[in-house]
Amino acid sequence: MPVTLAGQLVVAISSRALFDFEEENLLFESSDDRAYMRLQLERLDAPAQPGVAFSLVRKLLAFNDAPLAPPEEIAPEARAAALAPRRRVEVVILSRNDPVSGMRVFRSCQKYGLPIQRGVFTRGGSPWRYLKPLAANLFLSANEADVRSALDAGVPAARVLPNAARASEAHPHEVRIAFDGDAVLFSDEAEQVFQSAGLDAFQAHERERAASPLPAGPFKPLLEALHRLQREGTAQMRLRTALVTARSAPAHERAVRTLMGWNIEVDEAMFLGGLAKGEFLREFEPDFFFDDQTGHVEGAAPHVPAGHVAAGVANL
Repeated sequence: MPVTLAGQLVVAISSRALFDFEEENLLFESSDDRAYMRLQLERLDAPAQPGVAFSLVRKLLAFNDAPLAPPEEIAPEARAAALAPRRRVEVVILSRNDPVSGMRVFRSCQKYGLPIQRGVFTRGGSPWRYLKPLAANLFLSANEADVRSALDAGVPAARVLPNAARASEAHPHEVRIAFDGDAVLFSDEAEQVFQSAGLDAFQAHERERAASPLPAGPFKPLLEALHRLQREGTAQMRLRTALVTARSAPAHERAVRTLMGWNIEVDEAMFLGGLAKGEFLREFEPDFFFDDQTGHVEGAAPHVPAGHVAAGVANL
């Protein structure tokens, strides 16, 4: 049978989002790609430092090592099959790096014990077009043009802030992911009302439509895939999600009812009514936070790994 990634959570990630290549990237952006290649080759045996999305990737991959249930709960006759490694998550490097520099990326993965086998290296070309053959559930990159192209193609994508804080190590057996609501999990329908008519009109609009589900936003497919992973669960790894939104009562109700209508549960919901999100995220300690507003992303970045979702009216 042909190899397939069907049924897996597929994360495509650029080398610069996974590892700290900021020093090397200065050469890459100067258009001197041969100098960049030489530098990467010189450092072939020097593992790159973890990047902003490293913790998210490492923890997601750990779902592949865990049985579905604690061994004592598995019938003896089924134990061997149940305890065999099962791939629930696939991570693929999707990078503007050249193939030579890709050798250092893979060696760095090996050094940190990341079982990443697949990669596409385009030597400066846009790699987003390979997301569809991968059936990717998420694309993380430091390149804004690639992220926008991925979103236009219907793939959940975010531009990582390479200098954002690294994830806390306080939850080694739990993947924690935080999402903004409007223009991320939900459409920007309500955000358009806010932008054009102000807060009072927004609150009235949402109060009147409290029982009407919001249309899906670009990250609904990712939330669904994560929810499947969360429901499946393992003895060693868990997943915890949070909705972190500027909404407040009474506009909170439509957001909650929308998630209920999707049969998706989030573990925490923060309706902050315009309060800065950064300090709340610092307490939640996510492995990654997604938001469509650059101000919220930049405010979160000193505290947690963060990415900008260039979707909705705020990003026209």
